[in-house]
Amino acid sequence: MTTLEATHLVKEFRLRSGFRREVFRAVDDVSFTLAPGRTVALVGESGSGKSTIARLLTRLDRPTGGAITLRGADGRPVPDRAHRDHVQLVFQDPFASLNPFHTVEHHLARPLLLHGRTRGAAETHQAVLHLLDRVRLRPAEDIARRRPHELSGGQRQRVAIARALAPGAQVVVADEPVSMLDVSLRRGVLELLARLQAEDHLAVLYITHDLATARHFADDVLVLYGGRVVERGPADDVLLRPRHPYTQLLAASAPDPAKRVTARKESA
Repeated sequence: MTTLEATHLVKEFRLRSGFRREVFRAVDDVSFTLAPGRTVALVGESGSGKSTIARLLTRLDRPTGGAITLRGADGRPVPDRAHRDHVQLVFQDPFASLNPFHTVEHHLARPLLLHGRTRGAAETHQAVLHLLDRVRLRPAEDIARRRPHELSGGQRQRVAIARALAPGAQVVVADEPVSMLDVSLRRGVLELLARLQAEDHLAVLYITHDLATARHFADDVLVLYGGRVVERGPADDVLLRPRHPYTQLLAASAPDPAKRVTARKESA
């Protein structure tokens, strides 16, 4: 099983406005480990650096400082050329991340072939159907022929998850994977991720601003503020008994149905 270690990550962006040049530090000294079979939730407000960390882990951006180390079952670092075989990203907007001109089969066959998972059209087609079946998109033959605009939002996100699994990923970085979905669809997608994690013993980084799903879906929580981790620990400890003022503010702003019912009874 594969473990991903982020150590003292720093990401700076150079900004220029007229004659002024500034450096903006989006990620500042962030460290954590993604272990097989466990989910770490990265929570924080928009602009706190969550998506930047996702891009760093998946090698879409390079860190300014620190290190990202992928270790195999033997504890040895995995070569850089194999990083994307093991670490994949599920984007926030499934419609934007899928090419509208291509079929679902094309989206899944391409990573299978590029990463050497299959050879030949027949083997690749069967692998595509297997992936669709794993994410509960049935009948698989029918779904494979469709294009993204012919699918619902929940179906598109399931295709995106299947695409992340296609190269044989052991680490999945899910960047707010349900924020673009209707409330009625979110639970199904999160349950799918949980089932796939249990079946494949995946390490998952779940990026979200939704504390309720973070508490129920994640084992551990990191609270990010201004690019820095201000609190970390088991999900229940961090979200039910927050110690940092920013975490307390996040917890207080989260909707609580029990409080709403109590308030209605008191006002009646």
